[in-house]
Amino acid sequence: MAVHVEAHGPPLAHRSSRVDASILGIFLFIASEVMLFGAFFTAYFFVRVAAGTPWPTPPFHLPVFVAGVNTMILVTSSFTMHWALQSIKRDNHAGLQAGLLLTFLMGLTFLLTQILEYSRIGFAPKDGAFATVFYCLTGLHGAHVAVGLMLLGAATIRAFRGHYSSEAHHGVEIPGIYWHFVDVMWIVVYSTVYIL
Repeated sequence: MAVHVEAHGPPLAHRSSRVDASILGIFLFIASEVMLFGAFFTAYFFVRVAAGTPWPTPPFHLPVFVAGVNTMILVTSSFTMHWALQSIKRDNHAGLQAGLLLTFLMGLTFLLTQILEYSRIGFAPKDGAFATVFYCLTGLHGAHVAVGLMLLGAATIRAFRGHYSSEAHHGVEIPGIYWHFVDVMWIVVYSTVYIL
């Protein structure tokens, strides 16, 4: 005699065989973040190009060299993040731990250098449209770095506790995708705000 078991709750969601739901989720989240940055870059465009505001507005100066060194630190952290992910895909736990730890430390160095830059830059958001847009764009990116550091911190702790393997590494891959987004976004911010 067959027993009929009634299922409770909603039916299982349709899943694609090509894209994991969590990976798709982080890409959709990043798409929304690109739109957020796009709104701030629109303000930058109107202040700098449409209104013709001098960039930087005299007598202010931007620390291009320090920001350039900071850029190299953040770009390097993308390589260590990639190393961490590739390591765990090969079940290399030492490489995973070293890669995540280095990525976290470089991200922290970037953020602390940016905070130090703010304390010494010589202008505040209230000092005109240039200063407001500068702090908005760099501050928005800094907030994203802080979120990335929280994700990396959690992933690093889990890595040292042995939670990842070549079969189960989404906890490394998803923060890695976010971290690469943060790095690429900084290259755009640095190029437009400090260089152009």
